[in-house]
Amino acid sequence: MPEVKINTAYPVIDTDPHFLRVVRYFRPSDYAMWTACTVGGPAFMLAFEKVSPTYQRLGVPLKVATLLGAMGGFLFAYQRSSMRFWGWTENEREYDIDMKEMRQRLREGKSLYGESDLDLFNQASAARQSRYAALKFSWLPWFNFVNHPFHGVDPKKYEDEEY
Repeated sequence: MPEVKINTAYPVIDTDPHFLRVVRYFRPSDYAMWTACTVGGPAFMLAFEKVSPTYQRLGVPLKVATLLGAMGGFLFAYQRSSMRFWGWTENEREYDIDMKEMRQRLREGKSLYGESDLDLFNQASAARQSRYAALKFSWLPWFNFVNHPFHGVDPKKYEDEEY
């Protein structure tokens, strides 16, 4: 089944970026959103405790709220970064970093997206399962941990010196 091409307002960097690459390209605003979500959970609980006191110990519930806020904040930051890879939001900074990084890999003679121990069939299957998976985080957090050549962009763009 061929990959569906989506028209975007910004250039597509990668339709199925590797987990480490998405995290490496986080912007300071992504970290700020992650922090806000982490702090927001317990802050919300404390605010509601002021409005309608339960007169109970809040130690464990605050820890759970902090943990859930941190996990949700990470998924939110990951999704924001993924949308820049897909070209759905402004991505000039990421596009420039990607071009430099991939051209350097080509100069060094390395594979653009890394080597994998999986055969091509399993690499393609992994790509199909994880492409645009950040849109489904509310149902199942799913990340791409597989290096594969199926990224929805023409690798020849990295060979051209003008972009």
